Amino acid sequence: MTQPASTPVSWRCSVSIEVRKPGLSTTVQDTGRSGYYDVGIPPSGALDLYSLTTGNRLVGNPPDAGALEVVYMGPELLFTEDAVVAVTGAELPPRINGEARPLWESFPVSAGDVLSFGFVKGGARAYIAVAGGIDVPVVLGSRATYGLGALGGMEGRPLVAGDTLPIGAGAGTPGRVLPGDLLPALGKDVEVRVVMGLYDHVLAPEGRDNFLQTTWTLTPVADRVGFRYKGAELSTIERTPPFGAGQDPSNIVDAPYPIGSIQVPGGVEPIILHRDAVSGGGYMMVGTVISGDLDVVAQSAPNTRTRFVEVDMDGALAARRDYRARSARVAELLA
Repeated sequence: MTQPASTPVSWRCSVSIEVRKPGLSTTVQDTGRSGYYDVGIPPSGALDLYSLTTGNRLVGNPPDAGALEVVYMGPELLFTEDAVVAVTGAELPPRINGEARPLWESFPVSAGDVLSFGFVKGGARAYIAVAGGIDVPVVLGSRATYGLGALGGMEGRPLVAGDTLPIGAGAGTPGRVLPGDLLPALGKDVEVRVVMGLYDHVLAPEGRDNFLQTTWTLTPVADRVGFRYKGAELSTIERTPPFGAGQDPSNIVDAPYPIGSIQVPGGVEPIILHRDAVSGGGYMMVGTVISGDLDVVAQSAPNTRTRFVEVDMDGALAARRDYRARSARVAELLA
């Protein structure tokens, strides 16, 4: 762990945060709830899990503690007591009473201080971790907000001005820094690895080639449910639609959707389903984003240029091992 210039000091935190301005869309998230997708409740949780878990480790929380996910524009938060905070993810510059604070480093906040943010410089989603964690009620094993279902978080919705966020008791140490080689890359040109299928056979050969060879552009339709891209039209094979599936060339008999699956309704504008997506439906899935690259999708802002790169199952599993190894190194350094 990189050492700060001064010796950090730990204390016990028991804090509440008053929301003066909520930002564009700020929600309470953790690592998500599992075990309910079969009844239509998605996992939710942070779209960029690496940034959330690392932020929690920086302030001394368990990696699955509740934190705030911020989209594009940050909130303005008043702290009622001393606290320790870290901001990770997008390049959204934090400020305390108007003075700059670092990203990817824990820093102290005093009672009466106001945390605000500058304009986003890269990426799309920032995470605010506070020592002790955002202590909203646990619903189905998680504090994560599922907005479409009005479930979890702060009354199942994004924050609004006037909300008071309870913070649990926890030890925090300012001055903890994530080494530079563990910082994720943020850019306007990205590659996203996919395993093709289950229904890529519905694409004509030239349609499949176009999917992998096109540089796609992320549209402004990009939220916790799905990310929509534009760039080419994907031709499909001539076929008789299955009974009851509908007449759209991409229709199938209803099937379950894995997180990260890519639909192409009508053969145009692929949609990557993310952590608040429905669990099934009637559009073909031409591929699935590997788990380790869902964070890359999460940090894509509108107009990000994206290439889909095909990998096989062995490649996907190797990437998952690499992702877990990087997270394990963060855990070791910040233990």
